[in-house]
Amino acid sequence: MDFKNKTKDELVRALSAEREKLRAWRFAVAGGKAKNVKEGSVFRKEIARILTELNKK
Repeated sequence: MDFKNKTKDELVRALSAEREKLRAWRFAVAGGKAKNVKEGSVFRKEIARILTELNKK
């Protein structure tokens, strides 16, 4: 996603959504229901990208 053109409120909402996805994925991995165990790194990288843009603004 392109986070550079988003407002601060949109970034905060995207951040909470990504953190929720990461939380749900962690529960799925712990329960043995997740098929793709590398997906967590994608969520963490997206969270880092959002936080970087938030810190720039």
